[in-house]
Amino acid sequence: MKKVAILQSNYIPWKGYFDIIDAVDEFVLYDDMQFTKNDWRNRNIIKTSNGTQRLTIPVVTKGKFYQKIIETEVLSSKWIKKHWHAIQCNYARAACFDEYAGVIRELYEKCEEEKYLSKINYIFLKGICDILGIETKISWSSEYDFGEGKTEKLVNICKQAGADEYLSGPAASDYIDKKLFDDADIVLTYMDYSGYPEYPQLYGTFVHGVTILDMIFNLGSQTRKYMKKAAFQDRT
Repeated sequence: MKKVAILQSNYIPWKGYFDIIDAVDEFVLYDDMQFTKNDWRNRNIIKTSNGTQRLTIPVVTKGKFYQKIIETEVLSSKWIKKHWHAIQCNYARAACFDEYAGVIRELYEKCEEEKYLSKINYIFLKGICDILGIETKISWSSEYDFGEGKTEKLVNICKQAGADEYLSGPAASDYIDKKLFDDADIVLTYMDYSGYPEYPQLYGTFVHGVTILDMIFNLGSQTRKYMKKAAFQDRT
């Protein structure tokens, strides 16, 4: 049995994104989709003493109304210094910051010469998977011939990837046509983001929806114990 997930790339995403990667055999970056402004493609949030703070990678959008994520370029590399400074200032007191700061900083340094958002997101996704010990194959939708139609594209990628099961984010249930998966003999399942345990976190009231870096700096090698696979295993 082969399980596949297909999602657009996000910038330093939250734990749920990495739980989907961890739950499948192949994770396909769906970056042939249209870039959407004010979305997770080029932004995420960290926790600070003044509440959450948004970190955004500035990208070129003027005159590019229908550009794909994979075509989207960053304005410059100035965001790197700004983002790292914000992370350093707000997580310096975290229990595992000193242990992981160097590794995360190296990921930012790798982005210095990269002008495409999708490639930058991939650098962080792959680097963080390495930190977490997630060995799932990460591929690109551009490697597949997926045709037209929202659900049809997903089904076609799954077929070519040899998938028996497709794991989707819950929001996609609003548009996915289950019958097309049934006709292709591919089991359709949805990720469940409920029931995440809280963990030791800086700055007062707990917030679940922050970047995975929050967990890494606060938990270090214990991070995966607070994610879905470990939580499920603990219950069995």
